Amino acid sequence: MSKVGVLFVCTGNICRSPTAEAVLRKRLGERGLEAEVAVDSCGLGDWHVGQPPDERSIACGLLRGYKLKPLRARQIQGSDFETFSLLIAMDRGHLEEMKRICPAGAEARLKLFMDYHPEQTGLSDVPDPYYGALSDFDLALELIEKGVEGLVESLQRDHL
Repeated sequence: MSKVGVLFVCTGNICRSPTAEAVLRKRLGERGLEAEVAVDSCGLGDWHVGQPPDERSIACGLLRGYKLKPLRARQIQGSDFETFSLLIAMDRGHLEEMKRICPAGAEARLKLFMDYHPEQTGLSDVPDPYYGALSDFDLALELIEKGVEGLVESLQRDHL
């Protein structure tokens, strides 16, 4: 069985996508699936390459047992479209940009994160908390936690 690769994508890879990476890593570990799924995150832009996640993301995650501090931002690369089975955009803008830069034949790998959320929230995007308050980081984390549950179910059903 080949390892399934999941790549979360947001704007600069310091808020939403590293949070999703940390949550998925923890959930996979709880289910004993960490060896079967490779998880990473990246940003569309290069503004924060090499930097840790936003301190507010780290703090909110830590309160719920997620380890974001060791993660470092990176920019999406062309090879990611071949390496990862699923490239998951945290919002529709990211998805549109990913479609624009995606090589022919890899479009089916592109997904929207909120499509995995099990509830009808009325949201199709995980709102960007960067310019908001701490409560915006909490909201993003709550959406990500529930969406990751749906993603894990999908991975177990369709890929593992």
